Amino acid sequence: MSLSTQSPHAAAPTRLDSPVLDVVVPVYNEEIDLEPCVRRVHTYLSANFPYRFRITVADNASTDSTLEVARRLAFDIPEVAWVHLPEKGRGRALKHVWTHSDAAVLAYLDADLSTDLGALLPLVAPLISGHSDLAIGSRLARGSRVVRGAKREFISRGYNLILRGALAARFSDAQCGFKAIRSDVATRLLPMVEDTGWFFDTEMLVLAERAGLRIHEVPVDWVDDPDSRVDIVPTAVDDLRGIMRLLGAFGSGRLPVAALRDQLGRDPLPVKGVPAGLTGQLLRFAAIGVASTLAYLGLYALLRLGFGPQWANFVALLLTAIANTAANRRLTFGVRGSTRAWRHQAQGLIVFGIGLALTSGSLAVLGALHSAPAKPVELAVLVIANLLATAVRFLLLRIWVFRSHTPAPAKA
Repeated sequence: MSLSTQSPHAAAPTRLDSPVLDVVVPVYNEEIDLEPCVRRVHTYLSANFPYRFRITVADNASTDSTLEVARRLAFDIPEVAWVHLPEKGRGRALKHVWTHSDAAVLAYLDADLSTDLGALLPLVAPLISGHSDLAIGSRLARGSRVVRGAKREFISRGYNLILRGALAARFSDAQCGFKAIRSDVATRLLPMVEDTGWFFDTEMLVLAERAGLRIHEVPVDWVDDPDSRVDIVPTAVDDLRGIMRLLGAFGSGRLPVAALRDQLGRDPLPVKGVPAGLTGQLLRFAAIGVASTLAYLGLYALLRLGFGPQWANFVALLLTAIANTAANRRLTFGVRGSTRAWRHQAQGLIVFGIGLALTSGSLAVLGALHSAPAKPVELAVLVIANLLATAVRFLLLRIWVFRSHTPAPAKA
């Protein structure tokens, strides 16, 4: 069975003869390892996997006899298919086969079979059941057993630390060649993945995490292949470039992660009597509020050295309000990019006006009661007024300024 780039199989997922699982083996010049790999995977799935499956060999412009081996395997084994791509790139191969497959669950593994096949069923089971959206084999998760040199161990752990620091990634192992994804998720997620090489995995996982998808991690037994074809230095440079590209895309709002989250993201668990997402928003808003209040009081005390209480209050509140709106926009309500940013700030200034009225009014009342109130009393009144203004501010930000705009579903 062959899958050409011109006429890939794309049967509807509801067809009775469609496989539940499509395992892709991306290869480049793997004429020696390919046949043992495919036969081992086929034997394992035939004995342990209770549903229909396919093994797809994705040849990336091999210059040896890899393609001939793939054709022979497809002729000998009905569950084996092949596709030939004229350009190199593991990400390109996976994206092509996954987006054209009719299987419900899509997986891939490396031809060297460094990862023990015993982890394959635990990898795909949560996706078949619908529990998770993606699944990854992890060499760094608790319970994994890994045999590899100190150099590769250091590079792997260092790379994942960079991902955690730069992109706030929470998955433990980005580059293990053992992953799976649900086809409905792949249809929406993969068009957003730009990389066609080794960074493809990382980019896919980062986007999935930002979109609120559930990533299942499976501890694996993994033995390093001493004949690995991965060129470490160029791969590391490409990965760092990919990280910088993603940081720029997230900062500019070029990637529509929010729209993807609306389509595929999992809603927060319901809490009786508490609107969805409110608890997390309150915690983040409170943390920003504490920082803003401290900044406000510091600015007010500094400005009072040269201005009256009303002007000091106005300037301090204005500056902290602008910073507060920007911080809540990104951190509390998850709005990124420049779209509607000026409108949000304008609405935030209206909310600021309400807060100003509350705090200035409290100062005016205090001034009517005492002609020269002590500074500690003045600050205490402002703290109480700011607490009330903060509560009003959160309510208005949530239900007016940053209220969610979920797009209407497309008509069939």
